[in-house]
Amino acid sequence: MLATGESTAQSSKRKKKAKANQEAPAPTVQQVPAPSERDRQVSEALFLDGMRYFMLEDYQQALQLFQKAYTVTPNNAALNYKIGETYLHLKEPKSAMPFAQAAVNLEKKNAYYYLLLAQLHTELQQYDAAAQAFNALLANVPNSNEYLFNLADLYLSQSRYEDALKTYDRIEKEFGDMEQLLVNRQQIYLRQKNVDKAIAEGEKLLKAYPSEIRYYLSQAELYNASRRADDAINTLNKALRLEPGNPFAHLMLSDLHRQKGELEESERQVKMAFASSELDIDTKVRILVDFIRQLPNPQIEPVALELVDMTIEKHPEEAKAYAVAADLQTIVGKKQAARDNYLKAVKLDDSHFKIWQQIVLLDAELEQPAAMVKHAEQALELFPNQAVFWFYSGTGHLIEKNFEKAVKALEYGKRLSVGEPELVMQFNMQLGDSYNSLKDYKKSDAAYEAVLAQDANNEHVLNNYSYFLSLRGESLDKARQMSERLVKQHPTNPTYLDTHAWVLYKMGNYTEARKHLEQAVAISDDATIVEHYGDVLFKLGKQEEAVSQWQKAKLKGEASAFIDRKIKEKKLYE
Repeated sequence: MLATGESTAQSSKRKKKAKANQEAPAPTVQQVPAPSERDRQVSEALFLDGMRYFMLEDYQQALQLFQKAYTVTPNNAALNYKIGETYLHLKEPKSAMPFAQAAVNLEKKNAYYYLLLAQLHTELQQYDAAAQAFNALLANVPNSNEYLFNLADLYLSQSRYEDALKTYDRIEKEFGDMEQLLVNRQQIYLRQKNVDKAIAEGEKLLKAYPSEIRYYLSQAELYNASRRADDAINTLNKALRLEPGNPFAHLMLSDLHRQKGELEESERQVKMAFASSELDIDTKVRILVDFIRQLPNPQIEPVALELVDMTIEKHPEEAKAYAVAADLQTIVGKKQAARDNYLKAVKLDDSHFKIWQQIVLLDAELEQPAAMVKHAEQALELFPNQAVFWFYSGTGHLIEKNFEKAVKALEYGKRLSVGEPELVMQFNMQLGDSYNSLKDYKKSDAAYEAVLAQDANNEHVLNNYSYFLSLRGESLDKARQMSERLVKQHPTNPTYLDTHAWVLYKMGNYTEARKHLEQAVAISDDATIVEHYGDVLFKLGKQEEAVSQWQKAKLKGEASAFIDRKIKEKKLYE
């Protein structure tokens, strides 16, 4: 169908815009004679051929045929529309625009033409023009008020809230009260931070839809935001009358009662929420993480522990239930329970490195080296290149006196730790102890020296290195310097006092050794320290006092293998 020509002003305006965009001039409604019957038939045939390619999504071929048809019948509205739509499919909205505009100019009562024009303006981020296209559609196309919803969505997406609200008013006049209109208005008022108006819309929703529990929950949130706690509580209680046991209502009530300082009721409500199978595991975990952030806190610790037990009870097949329980139990010092729950978590899902790391760390803190070895090696099956598990495996073997296995694990882990000097230092500390136990003193000393090169005041190495040198009777002056430095830094540590005293003992300085051991036994009754004190007293000629100290050491059950001979024969054996 041919349409009348556009105005000279419109043509001039569009040509100027096209020039600015460096595009070909927009097609205009050309003043050409009406096409002949043959021309119409040729154009229609080309158009139909083009449509076949269009349906096959061969848009380039379709465009070529449409353009050929266009040369014959440039004022065909449907053809202009289809060329514009094809350009849109080819992701060329600028090229499509003039054809869509021409289609609208040629036939002003076709809604699809306006919709294409609005879509193109939106693609080009020309939102005002897109809104104008919708308004033109509504003005020119009969029975098109359904497109008011599109216009409102466009305004909303551009944060043109007042225009959106006006459009909702137009929709309401045309279609009457609608649930979505109330919801949308409420959302706009919230975006505008107008909580009072949002509450008013919520009250309309509750009046119109009194059986929709979700509106009670959202209204309670709004009351809470307005510091109307009592209104929020009343609204939630109404929700619970509709749906007893709703966990989200109980959670909100818990929070509201906590805000009012009603802690007992707050705890009761949160427990009711957690008792519900309808409260999903992720929500429970999120809430428990909030509890964890508040720990340690003796006021909330009991309820937090009860909630993790309830979570496990309701979700026994969820790894995260056991993991979050273990996280909480670790913080409050329930290490055995935490380690066991972490183990249950990895049985259900063994893919989390951090959980395995927590397991072996707790094994170490629980002083269970066999478990530490077992769990570290299980973790290594999953994470063979994680040095930390080689460290715990090696450390467990060291404590268990499997020194060869300890060295093998520690050396491998150390090689994996290149580029992490702090971790390398930890490996060297344990390697120093392991090699010493294997009597490979050269490698032991080298490992200790490597640590001291990084940290000259490392307590573990200063103590063990100096003590082992004293036992070997080697480099005693160096051992004395290290143990002396340690005692100066930690003058009340009985282990360090004993080490320094033993170095002095080996150097024959029994008087100074006695002084430090007297300080040590005043603080600690460790069997080794007490036995060393007896040895020093013996060297100072105080035989009876020495035997008395040896007897005390024997009662502790951790003295040397010579303790019985010392006591029986009243002689010193080393």
